[in-house]
Amino acid sequence: MNEALARPAVVSRISDLIGYTPLFELCRTETGSRLLLKLEMYNPTGTAKIRMARQMVLDAEARGELRPGGRIIESTSGNTGLGLAVIAAERGYTFTAVVDNHACTDKLRGMKALGTELVHVVDDGTEELATAAREELAEEMARGQDNTIFTEQHNNPSNGVGYFPVAHELHQALDGNIDVLIGAVGTGGALCGTTRELRKLVPDFTTIGVEPKGSIAFGGPAHDYYQSGTGTPEGAEIGALVDFDLIDEGVKVGDIEAFATARAVARTGLLIGGSAGGVVHEALTRLTSLPPGSTMVALVNDGGEKYMDTVFNDDWMNARNLIDPAVDREIDETLTKLRRN
Repeated sequence: MNEALARPAVVSRISDLIGYTPLFELCRTETGSRLLLKLEMYNPTGTAKIRMARQMVLDAEARGELRPGGRIIESTSGNTGLGLAVIAAERGYTFTAVVDNHACTDKLRGMKALGTELVHVVDDGTEELATAAREELAEEMARGQDNTIFTEQHNNPSNGVGYFPVAHELHQALDGNIDVLIGAVGTGGALCGTTRELRKLVPDFTTIGVEPKGSIAFGGPAHDYYQSGTGTPEGAEIGALVDFDLIDEGVKVGDIEAFATARAVARTGLLIGGSAGGVVHEALTRLTSLPPGSTMVALVNDGGEKYMDTVFNDDWMNARNLIDPAVDREIDETLTKLRRN
């Protein structure tokens, strides 16, 4: 491995464990095309978003906006908050997360365990996604406060920069042999940041963005959805990091298909998150139509362990009409067939 991308044998900060995540071949076609998953759950906190959490803090420090003893405020559905909680803890900052009840309970518990102050913008027990209200409150809380920053992940350029190392990890591992990169689009940082840097290294590949049905980045209609940490709900602005010039095609995947895929992948021995299930679902539908010998890389930005009470809970799923046996069978059959090749 290139020494520049090699992790030291012993580290002294949790953030030194960020990156170098593995690639896993989930399946391949009879013609040799393969689907590789970039398993970002092997980062600390089990998610990709700690990459950009660290970058946002480092850049704020470099600009002099955040000094010793300072306070970080962010609006989060969970994974960015977990990343910021780790970075704040190891660098001596106070972290306040503005949240709603759309976030999985385990994410909220995790942030609190790491010393985070949780502020609920909606505290009536509803599961409604309240992105716009969260961001308004976070901005208001930071306004005029000394040594306090609102990291504003949806519009912070450091978000995208934090994912530049993903491009270098992929290029090194695959010697530039990447034909398709597919990933979820929420803030846009992960997919667009990776694509921007990877195109300096691999000039000819296709980028496909995936959002939940009900999200508005790739058009309407808008409606509620249960996939967390991804998409742009009605009433929220599309983040500045969603660069449509870098996304060759934008597609939508419904909650039923996304969650069924996550559950099907779990039966192969790998736990991935619900929105990652949406990415893998779209990748599986495209894999057999790729030219022989193609390599498709799916960014799996979240593990499934945080979703035992939701995506992997039959009672929760049934209560929301998110299980369709016909869809389950179709995805199981597709995945089983491709894994035999």
